[in-house]
Amino acid sequence: MRSISKIRYWNEVRVNGNNFCFDGYARQRGAVEIRQKICDNILCRYLSVRREKEVFTVRDGKYITIMSDRTQLVLNASTILYVLMIDKTAEIHVSGGKIYKTRMKISDLEEALGDNFLKVHRGCLVSVRAIHDITDHIDLNNGESLIYTLRKKKQIIAQFQAAQKRLISSFAQDEVPSTEEEYQAHYCGFEAMPFAFTDIEMIFDEKRRAVDWVFRYGNPALAKLEGLPLKTLIGSSFGSLFSNMDAKWLRLYERAALYGERLEVMDYSPEIGAWLKVICFPTFQGHCGCILFDLSDIAYTKISRQGSQAMMRYFDKSQEMTDSL
Repeated sequence: MRSISKIRYWNEVRVNGNNFCFDGYARQRGAVEIRQKICDNILCRYLSVRREKEVFTVRDGKYITIMSDRTQLVLNASTILYVLMIDKTAEIHVSGGKIYKTRMKISDLEEALGDNFLKVHRGCLVSVRAIHDITDHIDLNNGESLIYTLRKKKQIIAQFQAAQKRLISSFAQDEVPSTEEEYQAHYCGFEAMPFAFTDIEMIFDEKRRAVDWVFRYGNPALAKLEGLPLKTLIGSSFGSLFSNMDAKWLRLYERAALYGERLEVMDYSPEIGAWLKVICFPTFQGHCGCILFDLSDIAYTKISRQGSQAMMRYFDKSQEMTDSL
């Protein structure tokens, strides 16, 4: 691997279970600069990078390198929503609204990004993870819509469904518990926790869009937060319990259950009349684990001079994730 003299690394680097942040908080949102020595150490020695035509494959996913504004960048492919060609310039749109411009050809980007991106017309690549639905437009999870070649609608939908199925199967995990007792045994460590936790099984329609979910496990703190006893919650769908279900939660949990993403959101829950912080992540195939906090119960405290930097990074990443929903 040739040396990289200057890199803005869009995302934090995770090595052996640890998060590494370099040169303090980024001067540009979501990016930190890595000097050549650090780059060589991390990308070569620690991550065992395989480099082929500007593509990095590391344990936590795929990364591509591009030249943008005379600076070499490393982008996490999972953060890329879509690529749009404007004349001879490729605009790479990532979570959080950031756009990187590069002179790379669309064919080179298509090869680098791989099968999890669909070419919906000759100048546009879209991440399968970012797609919510395909109608007369490509409807994205963040609310954006993209045009595509309508005469190829059936072909594009078939490609999307095949790619989606492949992604889902790649996140298949252990055998799913089949009884309430098995769920109870699996999650026994959460029983006495002071925060609400639940494992939910997503309900999808024929287009694999999430329409509801069923509570498969919940701890006593969940019952307190939801205002319903566990015997009522477990085995019931959320929509059957709360007629005013807000569909915004579905997109969040859908991404975790289908694509294995780990996400966090802070938003208002009209169902229980509370402001919540929700952290969700994949558990079993088609399932999502959720940790929920009532924001009124959380007090923030700073324990060091680095606390402000940590909060800046925290809220910046939270904003990026929220913007992408």
